[in-house]
Amino acid sequence: MSIKADHRHLYLQVIDRIKSDIDKGVYQENEKLPSEFELSKELGVSRATLREALRLLEEENIIVRRHGVGTFVNPKPVFTSGIEQLSSISSMIENAGMTPGTIFINAAQDVPSEDDMHRFQCCTNDQVITIERVRTADGEPVVYCVDKVLAKYLPSDYVQKKEVSIFSSLEQSGDIHVAYAVTYIDPVGFHEQVSPILNCGRETALLVLKQLHYDDNDRVVLYSKNYFRADKFSFHVIRKRV
Repeated sequence: MSIKADHRHLYLQVIDRIKSDIDKGVYQENEKLPSEFELSKELGVSRATLREALRLLEEENIIVRRHGVGTFVNPKPVFTSGIEQLSSISSMIENAGMTPGTIFINAAQDVPSEDDMHRFQCCTNDQVITIERVRTADGEPVVYCVDKVLAKYLPSDYVQKKEVSIFSSLEQSGDIHVAYAVTYIDPVGFHEQVSPILNCGRETALLVLKQLHYDDNDRVVLYSKNYFRADKFSFHVIRKRV
């Protein structure tokens, strides 16, 4: 059935119609949409109008177009969070009504690299602990985490005990309180190491959050590099006019 024309641009009406069809279950998650020829004929619009609508829908991450294969409906993210909120991965998973879990891959202590010395303002005599973990939701791998912290900030038996919460371990002594973080977000495609761990195919993108966590004295106490499945997580920010 073709769309009913109103005062808006046709491509906006096409966007609303496709979104509505997805919400109603006409098109399911990961389902391939009809071809451009079929869809433009069904909606009663030109292919140029349809392509503009599809371009904007892809920008909104509603659909994904795979060259030579077709256009597919993207799954809706299960976990959402405001990027201005310094919340844990566990709390995001719990807020979605799921059970968080952790799979430890490795925890190693070594001398700091040049980047580490720059981040933590430390010297070669210090030791850096690198922790690699996979966070799960109801048993499904959803985030690959790499955390770096100076060994002197953690309990001496941290590596042996493999505590889940780095924040809690950092603040255990009472000398450190994580106050805020500076976050950088980069979208990446298939990652040879991380994607297989998170059970991602080549079509599934990742969101990489690099975070420098500061204490009340503006000192970097934790560096995190977390790979989130883009089909499971979405982040937003509230921007106020000044």
